[in-house]
Amino acid sequence: MTTATPLTDTIPPHVPAALVVDFDIYNVAVEDGDYHAALKRLHDPGVPDIFWTPRNGGHWVATRGEDIYHIFKDSEHFSSRQLVVPRHRNPAVPLPPIMLDPPEQAKYRSLFAPALSPKAVAPLGVGARALAIELIEGFYAKGECEFVGEFAQHLPIGIFMKMVDVPTSDRDQLLHWADQQVRPTSEHEREQSFHSLFAYAAQKVAERQAHPGDDLISQLTRAQVDGAPITAEALAPMIFLLLVGGLDTVASAMGFAARFLATSPAHRRELIDHPERIPGAVEELLRRFPVVNQGRLVVSDMDYKGVALRAGDQIILPTSLHGLDERKFEDPLRVDFSRPTPIHSTFGNGAHRCPGSLLARTELKIFLEEWLKRIPDFRIKPGTTPEVRAGVNATIFSLQLVWEVR
Repeated sequence: MTTATPLTDTIPPHVPAALVVDFDIYNVAVEDGDYHAALKRLHDPGVPDIFWTPRNGGHWVATRGEDIYHIFKDSEHFSSRQLVVPRHRNPAVPLPPIMLDPPEQAKYRSLFAPALSPKAVAPLGVGARALAIELIEGFYAKGECEFVGEFAQHLPIGIFMKMVDVPTSDRDQLLHWADQQVRPTSEHEREQSFHSLFAYAAQKVAERQAHPGDDLISQLTRAQVDGAPITAEALAPMIFLLLVGGLDTVASAMGFAARFLATSPAHRRELIDHPERIPGAVEELLRRFPVVNQGRLVVSDMDYKGVALRAGDQIILPTSLHGLDERKFEDPLRVDFSRPTPIHSTFGNGAHRCPGSLLARTELKIFLEEWLKRIPDFRIKPGTTPEVRAGVNATIFSLQLVWEVR
């Protein structure tokens, strides 16, 4: 990141030079795998609370918790019709419900509610616990693992794939496509993965319409909106969105949590000695290590806290920066498992708050409980550094851990 002012001909007339910061949300300089501390530099003195960057087509960035929280909730002035930058990366076909605004959004969001309710999540948690134990005991005797590939991309993703009833043999290919969607290395890669994953989603819709089961995709093929069945053309983008979200977000969050615990024996010992604190630890880890960088589209010309926003402007809301805002949290970089349950934006807020938040919390809780029972003392493998990629979702894509086998 640099605060050097770029060429003035790249800046719209309504953006004053004092609000320009040359920052690329997809290219954050990270040291020792701590993506969040790197992003926290946007709270340095001299960086405006809301600034314009000429990167990725030019867009605003909101850096403070109050604004991130407010903009997520204000769908009247900030639309979800464009979620990512640059704007050409937004699919031409809206992805319900995430790219719809209220009240249309609610008609589609409600279709996911039964599958993600406390009643539905409880048995999923049983399966997640069994899988967590199986995974850990499978590599424990080696004294080391690559956490992302051997655990984080199996636990939440294994449970998700059972929810939608897709074969485990498709796992690696689906993970590859999802990664290319949220962290592409080229436009060609992103476009190809979009078409491949969209075709896969359409294929699954056709299969479940012909031979329905009890899985979530089958449930959606039987659902109705405004009293009419959902067409296959409308279902495919919903399943596409479901696949991208289910295959990436929780696994990424779990990687950052594991990296932190590997570097903090005191926090591990606290949870081992006081397992009743694990639910609070989940909330604190979610506050400290969010992964999503989501955007909104300004609906009409407006003045927001003295900043002139114009219709069609895009604004990115890094969820990490709400939880790291010292105006909202005392000593925000410090992880404190006794911190009162915070209000943060890790799952978004308002109409689009992530409907899978309960399942995510359940999976993180099970990870802490079962991992620490079996591997209480672990660390980052000497000579290795956690490898981080920024993107629509930030992630650790390689985390080498070691421990002594007893």
